[in-house]
Amino acid sequence: MTYTIDIAGLKRDLPICPLNDSLAIGAFVMFGDVEITRHAAEKLLEKLPEVDYLIAPEAKAIPLIYEMSRQSGIPYLLARKKAKAYMSGIFEVTVQSITTAGEQTLVIDTADAEAMNGKRIAIVDDVISTGESLRAMEALVGKAGGNIAARAAVLAEGDAANRDDILFLAPLPLFKPDGTVL
Repeated sequence: MTYTIDIAGLKRDLPICPLNDSLAIGAFVMFGDVEITRHAAEKLLEKLPEVDYLIAPEAKAIPLIYEMSRQSGIPYLLARKKAKAYMSGIFEVTVQSITTAGEQTLVIDTADAEAMNGKRIAIVDDVISTGESLRAMEALVGKAGGNIAARAAVLAEGDAANRDDILFLAPLPLFKPDGTVL
């Protein structure tokens, strides 16, 4: 089963993946799809207000944020899933994502926090669904003293498409496990 989606003029067939007995999602994975990554980056940049930094959670948004930075020259930062040996002065928050089993941690260090302090920040992700990852990213930016200027994603899944505080390129419905739209 697949769902065909139009992402600002480019179509993709997303496999429908059951999460449990009552819910399935259209799996959007940008890894390896250079065309959609370049296109989505360009189209999201057209929607962004002026910002000083882009930040994204590790890992699926990495190609997108890199390409947005490459096209625009806006520097980017990553919220890591785990503190690394080279990181000092850790800022962390926990999050429960719709696609990740169990609790997950997002981490930045003092250097990233200092870079964001007082700056206009755009939070970028591939898909915003329940908003849990977005809330965690907002908390990290807030702890660092950054000013959230935009929240952007390629796709807004389910009820996230009804939010007026998210910039996105296409809505993505949620599905029943049989592939029908909820």
